[in-house]
Amino acid sequence: MDEQNIQIFIDGVKNYFLQQTGVAAEVGTPYLSDAQARVAYEYTGIIGISGSSRGCVYYTAPGALLRDVLLRIGESDVTPANQSDLAGEVANTIAGNARREFGKDFMISVPVVVSGGAERISLPPDLRAMVVPILWRKHAAALVVALAGTS
Repeated sequence: MDEQNIQIFIDGVKNYFLQQTGVAAEVGTPYLSDAQARVAYEYTGIIGISGSSRGCVYYTAPGALLRDVLLRIGESDVTPANQSDLAGEVANTIAGNARREFGKDFMISVPVVVSGGAERISLPPDLRAMVVPILWRKHAAALVVALAGTS
């Protein structure tokens, strides 16, 4: 994954928060991780990637961030179920936007959402993951991209 490709995902994060909430997300410096050092918050939306690329993309956030987003967009039902759905929606939107850039052969799955720690998330063992730290209204979150074949 090169710098130009990771920028597509970074732009997707920024655009999502700005368009949905009117408040831009700050994006930290991306860094390489490995399968053993997974980043995870309370809710994680995971998108599998196949076709011209393979791997996965996931968005992970604490419940407090997701509750704040729901309230900001006018949703009063901030239950764990809605927080979980929102984590999947964010991941799906970001991956869908990347698909427009990478083309129709960049196939994305429906989101799978897990709650809890990093032990519930598995990355392709042969891929290193790029972790993109995200800060939105003082809440930390992350986008994790583990892909091969996007160059």
